[in-house]
Amino acid sequence: MAGRVEGKVAFITGAARGQGRSHAVRLAQEGADIIALDICERVPYEVSPPATDEDLTETVRQVKALDRQIVATKADVRDFDAVKAAVEDGVRQLGRLDIVSANAGIVGTPTAAVSLPEDEWQTMIDINLTGVWHTVKAAIPSLKAGGNGGSIILTSSVAGTRGYANMAHYVSAKHGVVGLTRTLAMELAPDNIRVNSVHPTQVNTDMVHNQPIYDLFAGKPNATREDFAEASSRLQLLPVPWVESVDISNALLFLASDEARCITGTALAIDAGSSLL
Repeated sequence: MAGRVEGKVAFITGAARGQGRSHAVRLAQEGADIIALDICERVPYEVSPPATDEDLTETVRQVKALDRQIVATKADVRDFDAVKAAVEDGVRQLGRLDIVSANAGIVGTPTAAVSLPEDEWQTMIDINLTGVWHTVKAAIPSLKAGGNGGSIILTSSVAGTRGYANMAHYVSAKHGVVGLTRTLAMELAPDNIRVNSVHPTQVNTDMVHNQPIYDLFAGKPNATREDFAEASSRLQLLPVPWVESVDISNALLFLASDEARCITGTALAIDAGSSLL
C-alpha cells in the first residue's frame, strides 16, 4: 500500500538529530525522499551540544535504510544563499519539492530580558525567525514550479502562543513564526500551497536535556533530570513530563499529507495540554 507522502520530496532543516531527524525518518517511512540540511557546528549562546557531521551521516543512513533517497548538506539557515543552493541542488537530484519543514532552531541561554546581550538577542532572532524565513523563501520557487501545490510546516513552540519568563528572545522569535505562518498561508493559497505551524511542549531531545534548562524549569541551580521531569510534568495536563520527537513528526506528517488538504494557517499544538494551563 502506498505511503501517505509517496513520491513526494521534503526539505527539512535541522535534520541531523532530534526532531529534524525524526521528521526525515517518519516522512521517509511514508514514501518521501529527503533534502536534509544542518549546520553541524556550535552556535554562540546555544545551551545544548551541537549536532555533528556524524549525526547528519546517521540521518542519511536511517533514511537510506528505508530505501528512500536523501541529499544532505551542511549549511547555516542564517545564510540565505547557502540555503537556496541546498534546496536547488536537492531539487536537481530528486526532481521536485512538495514539503518544507522549517525545523532548525536553538533554545538559547535563560536570561532576564533586561540582561540579554544585544548579540545574543540577535543570534536567536537570526536563527529561529530569519532562518525560518530563509528556508521558506528559498523553497517557494521550487514549490510553485512543480505546479502540484505543497505543504510548508514551520516549527514554533508552546512559547509561540504564551510567555515564559527569562526567555524573551526565544518567545519573541517563536511568536514571530506564527505571524509568518499566517501571512504565508494567505500569500500562497492561490498556488494551493498550505502553510501551518506546529507548537510542541518540551520534547525529549538535547535541546531540553541540558543543565541551563534543568535549572530554569526547576527554579534552582544544579537541578537534576529528575528535578526537571517533576517541574515539567506540572506544566502538562497529561501525565507526562515531555513528548517524544515522533509525536511532533506524526503531526507534521498529517499536515504534509493530503489528509490535511484543506488545512492552512493553523497553529497545531502537540503540547500534552500545556497551553490550557
